[in-house]
Amino acid sequence: MQHFLNDLVFLFAVIDPIGTVPVFIAVTAGMSAKARRLIAIRAAAISAGLLLVTIVLGQLVLEWLEVDFAAIRVAGGVILFLFALEMIFGESKPEHEVAEVQKHTKDNLDVAVYPLGVLSIAGPGSVMAAILRTDNSQFTIVQQAFTAVAIGIILLITLGAMLLASKIQRVIGDVGASIISRVMGLLFAAIAADGVLTGVKQFFA
Repeated sequence: MQHFLNDLVFLFAVIDPIGTVPVFIAVTAGMSAKARRLIAIRAAAISAGLLLVTIVLGQLVLEWLEVDFAAIRVAGGVILFLFALEMIFGESKPEHEVAEVQKHTKDNLDVAVYPLGVLSIAGPGSVMAAILRTDNSQFTIVQQAFTAVAIGIILLITLGAMLLASKIQRVIGDVGASIISRVMGLLFAAIAADGVLTGVKQFFA
């Protein structure tokens, strides 16, 4: 149960459902309520599929490449720590991703895929987190199943946040979303540092 709760907190910090709200509002501006709802559902489904593939194949690929998972844990921790620093000291997640939306508004891309599905929800940090939390050498099949369930719960929360985006935006505003994102960054940094220390300990052990 402790592993499951840890996963929920970790993945909530990484995926940051509240931080997705300003991004969703930006990419669906001017669309009908039905279109916004369909985009929210598709984005959640796409990110769920990507993270599920990561859980199933991530470990197999690493083993095929004969990469020591302790090294992956250190590298993953460093990458996540850099993401955390950007969330804390640079542009917050919503600010950065809204800027990406504005940059690519003329690209005619499917917004449910990019930037929602594979950047805002299942971005590099989320993918790396899924790999780290489903290490076969450290976690049992049951624990990995709980991780998959935790991912599903956080994605449902993210879907709910997108469906209620307008109401959430009215309550917290862009500033509130930015503050929450930076607080998540602090938690993210602590988790990432712990991952690096654990990887170093595993390697030298």
